[in-house]
Amino acid sequence: MRNERGGTSGLVSRAARIGEEVAAAVADDVDRRARFPVESLDAMRAEGLLSILVPASLGGKGAGILETAKVVAALGQHCASTAMICAMHQIQVACLVRHGHNDHLRAFKEDLVTRQPLLASATTEVGVGGDVRTSVCALERENGRFRLEKQAPVISYGEQADGVLATARRTTNSPPNDQALVLCTPPNLSLKRVSDWDTLGFRGTCSPGFVLEASGDEACVLDDPFDEIASHTMVPVAHVLWSAVWLGIASAAVERASAFVRAEARKKPGTTPPAALRLAEVSALHQQMVELVFGTARHYDEVSQDPETLEGMGFAIAVNGLKVSASTMVVEVVGRAMAVCGMAGYREDSPYSMGRLIRDAYGAALMVNNDRIIANNAQMLLVHKDA
Repeated sequence: MRNERGGTSGLVSRAARIGEEVAAAVADDVDRRARFPVESLDAMRAEGLLSILVPASLGGKGAGILETAKVVAALGQHCASTAMICAMHQIQVACLVRHGHNDHLRAFKEDLVTRQPLLASATTEVGVGGDVRTSVCALERENGRFRLEKQAPVISYGEQADGVLATARRTTNSPPNDQALVLCTPPNLSLKRVSDWDTLGFRGTCSPGFVLEASGDEACVLDDPFDEIASHTMVPVAHVLWSAVWLGIASAAVERASAFVRAEARKKPGTTPPAALRLAEVSALHQQMVELVFGTARHYDEVSQDPETLEGMGFAIAVNGLKVSASTMVVEVVGRAMAVCGMAGYREDSPYSMGRLIRDAYGAALMVNNDRIIANNAQMLLVHKDA
């Protein structure tokens, strides 16, 4: 994403500092209690990290997706829930930046810089089987205003968000795939909780289901149709930034495995611990993941203003492949790192514990199920001539 560039130097180091000094200190408590990492959010707000994708002309940093991915990965090394919240928020900001052109949405983007509101997403819906490109609910439009009611099985950190970007049919007469994306904000936003959130991993994302009710000025509806928003921005940015979260988890696992091997080596100076060979293998796999995630992020920044590329099957296959590959690799990296550490990695009361990391890692393949993505790629590969 090529925004007008502002001062982006130091964003990654700021995120790393938040990760080390704030997120790491509360990560185990966030996981144990399945609570929102409010300390991490406060720190991100204080550093202005919630508006880094806003163009410099509107007061933001004008960061690209590669730099944003590095910010997310730096947080993910210390608390995957914090990193995922940051990633999901940045996906919504990217959609606003690229597809919200009217004066009302421009003013909201400026507000992102000054107030640092947290944005959530409501793209899933009861009754569509996980297909975010189909909606049952619709925008009811009258006299320049809209009204919306949506049954959302998941809205991550919905109770903590300052706004929600929701999908719906463009009008009550629109077919299910003619969708719009609308910015819903208080006081004209109500979320009624209808389920709980008690999962193996990513517990701090606090993602129960809600009945969403919203109203407002029609200027809150993003200018571009959702199919364009999805193919140009939402899907590729989501796959890149989610993968950056998983890279952060993998990096944490390799770091712990490395610390374990160094500790073993200090016990017998002059000898190479048996686990060092396994560490070398997992480090090589981790490096492949680094190149995959950041390489795809760099490529997206390069082509983000080229609609023909963004709408092409080759690009869709590539970003889908990133999601499947990265979500698979993170489980393998963490599992191998745990084997390096042996029982020290298996124990929950060890400084080398992989427990939270591996539980978070297994959630990666379930965020838009890999089977659905592979099936989509299989269909496209049947007709894509340059595969």
